[in-house]
Amino acid sequence: MDAIQQHMLDTYRAAQLSEPAPPPPGRHDRSVLRDLYRHWLTHPPSHRTDEPGPPGISSRPGA
Repeated sequence: MDAIQQHMLDTYRAAQLSEPAPPPPGRHDRSVLRDLYRHWLTHPPSHRTDEPGPPGISSRPGA
């Protein structure tokens, strides 16, 4: 089931239960992406110096 079909089903259920219809899919995508971008600007990802590898294999030479 894709997003449009799920939205149609949710809209039908809401109408049967006399509830407000849900927002269409993708309606808030732009604001969510904007918020994520602003968060990324103020809290940049930290760079890990020692990436963990598979168990039992050391990523440091000589260890």
